[in-house]
Amino acid sequence: MSAPRLPRRRLLAAAAATTMLATASRPGLAQGTQGTPAGASPPREQLTVLLDWFVNPDHAPLFVALERGDFARRGLDVRLVAPADPNDPPKLVAAGRGDVAVSYQKALHLQIDQGLPLVRIGTLVATPLSALVVLADGPVRSIADLRGRSVGFSVAGFEEVVLGTMLRSHGLSLSDVRLVNVNFALSTALMSRQVDAVIGAFRNFELNQLDIERRPGRAFFPEEHGVPIYDELIYVAHRDRLGDAKLRRFIDATEAATHYMINNSRAAWDLFIKGRRELDNELNRRAWNDTITRFSLSPGALDRARYERMAAFLRERNMIRGVPALESYAAELPPAR
Repeated sequence: MSAPRLPRRRLLAAAAATTMLATASRPGLAQGTQGTPAGASPPREQLTVLLDWFVNPDHAPLFVALERGDFARRGLDVRLVAPADPNDPPKLVAAGRGDVAVSYQKALHLQIDQGLPLVRIGTLVATPLSALVVLADGPVRSIADLRGRSVGFSVAGFEEVVLGTMLRSHGLSLSDVRLVNVNFALSTALMSRQVDAVIGAFRNFELNQLDIERRPGRAFFPEEHGVPIYDELIYVAHRDRLGDAKLRRFIDATEAATHYMINNSRAAWDLFIKGRRELDNELNRRAWNDTITRFSLSPGALDRARYERMAAFLRERNMIRGVPALESYAAELPPAR
């Protein structure tokens, strides 16, 4: 079983040009150097973070931490890299070709089941973002109205499990709907009425895209229809790296940046788009406002029950073969030294 591919933000095509974005050195945030002049600060330790997709407001704490110097103050020279393939970051970290990957709790359970030596070290977005979305002016007013209708999806697997669970909560099953693979064009398929609903749309992006196109949507949230609450975006590292003090300092820096964002949203936005003017558009501004309250204020904290519930949920639906000990794939890092 392959890990689910990221089913989102298909309509931010312009931002996809940042496919291999590496943060350039900025004043006060220089890359580490060879040797240290007398009286100067010691060289910072390098840390490579592989994003889950091209740069967007979901990654705001990372870029705000970079621009504010939160990483630098903790002795880190952080490089942020967007992937060519959203499936790659966890695999690259598992292979030792990156220090940290932005990934998904729901994907982590599948990756552990596949034997990847990964461990969750922190949380980026602490609430689900994925949703079942229909057009607000369409015929579907409730999930029960999906009987006999079509539902678009991007990737088979987890999305089907989520949809099946939501349907069962209203007396339906997957056999009551027609599934259509729309190849990541969720909003386009919905607006063109190719399908009656889409599963896997992100409430902070697709809903805003639909509204901008003057085709507002209505969302049904999985966590309100039988699916356990989960962390949408998390930080994962190689299991053998848990003793690396750099990881805790990285988490602490993102925590500081997140609290700054909550206190100073406009100033934080300006830092996020600094040197990245292609991100300064209406969709990202709306997504920023809809995402900022969803970032984990304690990214290093681990909600054990949340992970155990999701593992049991996936096992019951045969998505994973067993439920491993939580300590084998999720951790709270010790305080920074």
